[in-house]
Amino acid sequence: MDTISPVRSDYSKIKVEIHHKLIQRLDLERINQLDRNRVKTEVAEMVATLAAEENAPMTLLERERLAQEVLDEVFGLGPLEPLMKDHTISDILVNTYKNIYIERNGLLERTSATFRNDQHLMSIIDRIVSAVGRRIDESSPMVDARLADGSRVNAIIPPLAIDGPCLSIRRFGRDPLTANDLIQNESITAKMVDLLRGCVYSRLNVLVSGGTGAGKTTLLNVLSSFISNRERIVTIEDAAELQLHQEHVVRLETRPPNVEGKGAVRQRQLVINCLRMRPDRIIVGEVRGEEALDMLQAMNTGHDGSLTTIHANSPRDALARLETMVAMANLNIPESAIRRQIASALDVVVQVTRLSDGRRRVTNLSEVTGMEGEVVTMQDIFVYKKMGIGENGEVLGKFMSTGIRPKFAERLVTSGIQLPAAMFEQTESVY
Repeated sequence: MDTISPVRSDYSKIKVEIHHKLIQRLDLERINQLDRNRVKTEVAEMVATLAAEENAPMTLLERERLAQEVLDEVFGLGPLEPLMKDHTISDILVNTYKNIYIERNGLLERTSATFRNDQHLMSIIDRIVSAVGRRIDESSPMVDARLADGSRVNAIIPPLAIDGPCLSIRRFGRDPLTANDLIQNESITAKMVDLLRGCVYSRLNVLVSGGTGAGKTTLLNVLSSFISNRERIVTIEDAAELQLHQEHVVRLETRPPNVEGKGAVRQRQLVINCLRMRPDRIIVGEVRGEEALDMLQAMNTGHDGSLTTIHANSPRDALARLETMVAMANLNIPESAIRRQIASALDVVVQVTRLSDGRRRVTNLSEVTGMEGEVVTMQDIFVYKKMGIGENGEVLGKFMSTGIRPKFAERLVTSGIQLPAAMFEQTESVY
């Protein structure tokens, strides 16, 4: 469903003419210092005056719309602003100035919103990245940033983007989803939540694995909500997006290189530095390179209860990717040593998947049990088994307990977590 209401065909032409004159007459420096309501009144009066000067027959609704669009240009993200106000939208994808798509309920749809041209789109991208002290130009043609509401932004421009600038915005709700929300959305079962709550409370190291847009950050937010207020949490991210509500949180964010190509601060440096900050918990938004080694070493040297995410399609793939990332540190560590580090550091791998119907599911909750020869061993505690496709294209499936009692169950007991033995009995919950 499109969020932009239709108007008559010549509105765009009139709008462009009046809009240009309006921007010329506005004292932007003064406007930025005024109260928003006062600015709105001034802009509305100027739109009415210019419409009369242009002899442009505009209805009251069209004048109000034009005034709002000018305010969006001055203070907001231009034509994206109405989409940003729609909280049912999870992604805004700008494929050059002409094509704007949104994701709603896991499915993509095209909108009628457009930018005027590449320059118009570039001005909005510049506004976003400059607000967080970053830059984008031909010498640095791609950037990650964030908006004031926590939304994650990626922009890439020519010469890397052949057809024109592209912008991707990952939205996060005003209120982060809770464990109960995930249960109601049928993304996870209450038993799995209880087990994960016990894992976090007992300071097990948890790796959340999944593809792009599968819900890794959402689940990481939920897991982090189980951490006690009495603990010191240090988060490390490329672009800060975690929404933690504990009292004692230190948020660290990477920094790209400056114009001379210097001054970059990578995740690995932040992980090493945070070990000197007396953290009770370390949360790395996503491991994607050599910092994986430092993360594993931290988990193995007294920083239990750490949480992180990784891009992978299955729990087994997640461990393989982790092994590859450690190798990127170029320390010539033998494969067997890397695998032993992984086996001793990680306790739980949680796999999240976005299904073909757009819904997200926790498809595996697996325990890392140790080593057998040269292989890291794992066992599934809970799984989601796909059964087929329904009449309306929805994925049919069921959550299943495998009947295996995890080895870490004893650690939960010694931490004061009493989970019923029946939790691990083989059962099915159909969704």
